Amino acid sequence: MFRKKKKETVEVLTVPREDRRTLSNVPDPENIRTSTDRRGIKEDMSSNGDRDSDYIKRLRLLSLRYVANFEVLVIGEGKKKKTGIKAQAVDISSTGLLIALDTGIDQFEVKDRLNIRFNIPPGTMPEGFELAVNTIARVVRIFTRTENGQDKQMLALEFVKPLTEYFQRKRWGYSVYTASGLLFIAVCFIMLMRVESIIYFKYNILLYLYSLTAAAFLLSRYMFGALYRDVPVNPDYTPGVSIIIPCFNEEEWIHRTILSCVNQDYPVDKLEVIVIDDRSKDRSVERIQQVIDMVHNEAERFSTKERVKMHVLPENGGKRVALVKGVEMAKHDLVVFVDSDSFLEPDAIKHLVQPFQDPRMGGVAGRTDVENKYTNSITKLQTVRYYIAFRIMKAAESWFDSVTCLSGPLSCYRKDLIVKHTDAWLNQKFLGQPATFGDDRSMTNFILKTHRTAYQDAAICSTIVPSNMGVFLKQQMRWKRSWLRESLRAGLFIWRKEPFMALFFYIGLIVPIAAPIIVLYNLFYVPIVHHIFPGTFLMGLLMMAMLMSLAHLLFRKSKLWVFGLVFCIFYELVLLWQMPVAWVTFWKSTWGTRETPQDIEAKNKKAARKQKNKKRIGLPF
Repeated sequence: MFRKKKKETVEVLTVPREDRRTLSNVPDPENIRTSTDRRGIKEDMSSNGDRDSDYIKRLRLLSLRYVANFEVLVIGEGKKKKTGIKAQAVDISSTGLLIALDTGIDQFEVKDRLNIRFNIPPGTMPEGFELAVNTIARVVRIFTRTENGQDKQMLALEFVKPLTEYFQRKRWGYSVYTASGLLFIAVCFIMLMRVESIIYFKYNILLYLYSLTAAAFLLSRYMFGALYRDVPVNPDYTPGVSIIIPCFNEEEWIHRTILSCVNQDYPVDKLEVIVIDDRSKDRSVERIQQVIDMVHNEAERFSTKERVKMHVLPENGGKRVALVKGVEMAKHDLVVFVDSDSFLEPDAIKHLVQPFQDPRMGGVAGRTDVENKYTNSITKLQTVRYYIAFRIMKAAESWFDSVTCLSGPLSCYRKDLIVKHTDAWLNQKFLGQPATFGDDRSMTNFILKTHRTAYQDAAICSTIVPSNMGVFLKQQMRWKRSWLRESLRAGLFIWRKEPFMALFFYIGLIVPIAAPIIVLYNLFYVPIVHHIFPGTFLMGLLMMAMLMSLAHLLFRKSKLWVFGLVFCIFYELVLLWQMPVAWVTFWKSTWGTRETPQDIEAKNKKAARKQKNKKRIGLPF
């Protein structure tokens, strides 16, 4: 577990143990590597000799080691708990554990069976592994390691049952059954409440029409999200891909982003990575060059000098300018946009390109998870929200090949479509103001107007989300403005798409816009004027929150599911009221979280007004 202090916020990140090979997942062009993993498990091979994708994913889940730092109680099998020895975990995987002991190492021999007990702290392993463990392990290695001039006695243990199997029996299985049952109850309860809306419909047509419409909209999203399936991997389909990473003041994370993009399980001659720096004011350019040099030095046989590049823009032009420059430099027919604080899974590109087997497919979005999910309550709220937004909402839209936002952290387009819409994208204005944010929604609209768009859940990346409340609220306001602006654009052509999708698009536009009025009516007007407690309305909100939380529990089997409930409360109390502000300010072009030319201009105008006011009232500057 890695904790890094920045601006008084401690980021909690899951940190895999570094592999001795920089590009450990890249297919070996010289076939030097063996096809057997370190445990002697032979790889499954398809008929044409390609590695089976599902097998590789399972193998990686079992073998990937994570940096650990927690207490472990080691007890000889059959002995009482009081005879146990306390040790410290050094790293952990689903199949084993490495621990350091101060004393008692001479009590153990290779092949000894031990009872070990420990709690995996949140953030040490992937989401869902933050549980207590009481299991049997075998000693596979005993050795001494020297760190900081001190010798440490190390014990390498192999679990008799992998943690994946242990948790499936101890907790994960129960989570699935519990979440499924409670989801069924929640859906039934919501439908029962909507029957009440039908009965009382004639007394307040607008209110109960909204209630019925909102419930139908949300339930349909969950239904189609549950029915969604990925396009399976075709091992014979590996089109050329150019990954473009726009960077601005991202020295802290850019090295991880670049390495994750280069270290892909994808043919070497079919993948290139282009980093475009938008005149960063920090050490981003230096950091980019360092990681590129490292890759070149350690992995020459992977042709990195020909396919990993950096370009620095002559002046700060904004994210769209950086992306367009990357597209101009790209040599392949598919271009992937990756944010500079997002990290790809090794098989992300392999999965992301599969829908393009359909010639009518114009763009595909991958799934974005939260990387710093365990930092604080703000990031935990976003973890549940992100997962539902992608796995349910985008998946539901993908059912109709009409994903309305190919998100910035990971999305893929046909290069010729980007080139076709470049001028309109760069020069886009709304009510006379330059459109400087919402670039992902904007480009999606250009693509969706003439082509299909899809979502691939198995194409996974993780991203750093705001852990500061002020930054988070500014981000949410920016997103609401871009959502409103681009939804109005999409509304002009979405009616040409599949009728059911078009209907629910318009409903999905009206419901959030009207929500503040409905909340005010139910929580203030009805109690004050009619002296009726809004129990039915509050119960409806609770059931909708339960849908989000239980869906997260069903798919992720994580203790974070409860933050779905917290997010819904936070949304009703805080985020919902950003919508009226967005109504009257959605033409603004400032980011609020980075110094774009528009932000600098707005900042200078604000400072000028402040000086003018001080001068008028005679205050010193």
